[in-house]
Amino acid sequence: MSTRTGRSTPVMEQRGVHRPTPPPAWKPRTDPAPLLPDPEPYRVLGTSAVAEADSALLLKLYGELVRGRRYNAQATALTKQGRLAVYPSTTGQEAAEVAAALVLEDRDWLFPSYRDTLAAVARGLDPVQALGLLRGDWHTGYDPYEHRIAPLSTPLATQLPHAVGLAHAARLKGDDVVALAMVGDGGTSEGDFHEALNFAAVWKAPVVFLVQNNGFAISVPLAKQTAAPSLAHKAVGYGMPGRLVDGNDAAAVHEVLSEAVRRARAGQGPTLVEAVTYRMDAHTNADDATRYRSDAEVEAWRAHDPIALMERELTGRGLLDEERIQAVRDDAEEFAAALRAGMNADPVLDPMDLFTHVYAEQTSQLRDQAEQLRAELAAEQEQER
Repeated sequence: MSTRTGRSTPVMEQRGVHRPTPPPAWKPRTDPAPLLPDPEPYRVLGTSAVAEADSALLLKLYGELVRGRRYNAQATALTKQGRLAVYPSTTGQEAAEVAAALVLEDRDWLFPSYRDTLAAVARGLDPVQALGLLRGDWHTGYDPYEHRIAPLSTPLATQLPHAVGLAHAARLKGDDVVALAMVGDGGTSEGDFHEALNFAAVWKAPVVFLVQNNGFAISVPLAKQTAAPSLAHKAVGYGMPGRLVDGNDAAAVHEVLSEAVRRARAGQGPTLVEAVTYRMDAHTNADDATRYRSDAEVEAWRAHDPIALMERELTGRGLLDEERIQAVRDDAEEFAAALRAGMNADPVLDPMDLFTHVYAEQTSQLRDQAEQLRAELAAEQEQER
C-alpha cells in the first residue's frame, strides 16, 4: 500500500500500531557468567567455610534436624495406625525444611507444598494442625494469617504465583515482608513455576524460590524432566540469580537462603535456590519406591545424611558429646509423644463445615445444598431416636 506521495506505508503504521524507538547501544556484561550458579553445590560443613559458622546456630540447626527426623518417623507411623490418610515424608530432606523456616522473620510468609509440613512445624505451627490436611479433617488446619504460613499446596507449584502476588503487594504497600516459596523438582515442570519466576523478576518482588531437588517427581527421575545443567540455571532466563547448594548441609542451606532473603528485603528482587537432596522414603506411604530406584542408590545417600553431617562437625568442634546428643533425642521423643497424643484424640467434625469459608457470601447453590444436607442430618437424628 502507498500514500499519495508514493511512499510505502509499513503495515504497523497503517494499523496505528506504535513503533518503539531504537534501543540504546548494547553494553555487554563484564561478568563472564552473569546470574549463573556455582558449578558445584555450595557446602559449608567439612570445608574451610565452616570456620565462619556460628556455633549457636549450628546447635540450633542440629536440634531441629533431630526433631524433624523424629517427626517424619512419627507421622509415617500414624499412617499405619489409620490416624493419617497419607504422609509425604521429608526424611533425608530435613536440612532444607528446617533452614527454610529459620531464615524467616515473624513478619515474613512461608508458602509450602504438601510435602513441607516439617517446615511449617519448624516455623512454630502445632504439628496436629499442620497434619490436618493429610488427616482429612480440614483443607487447612490452621489460620494462615496468624502463622504467616500459606495453606499447604497439593497441586504442584500453584503456591508460587500466590507467593509472588503477596510479595509484590507487600512491596507496593511499603511492608518489609519477604515470601519464601517451596517447591519440588517435579514442580519446576509446571507452568506455574515459570510464570511465577517471570512475574517475580520483572517486578523485583521480594520472594525467594526454594527448589528441593530430591531426585524424583514421584517415580520420574530428574533426567527425564529437564536437560538443564541444574535447576538453578533456570533462573538466568528470567533475570534473577540462581544458587546451587548442598541440600543436606543445613549450615550451607541456611547461609544461602539468608543471603537470598536479605537481598529480597533490600529491594534487589528474587532468587532461585536449588537444594540438592534426596528423598530417603517413598513418595508417600502409598508408593513403592523399589519399582523405580535401587537399594544401593538409597544407601549411597545415607552416607550423606544431614544429621550425621552436623553431628560430625559439632563433635569435632567439641560442642557435642553423648550426653548432649541424648538430651536432644529425648526432646525429640517428647515432641513425638505430644504429637501422638494430639492425633489420637478424635476430632469433632461438623458436616456443615463443608459450606464454611468457601465464599465470603454464600452462593444460592451453596445455600440450597446446605439446606438439603441440614434436612438429611435432621432426618437421620430423628431415625436414631
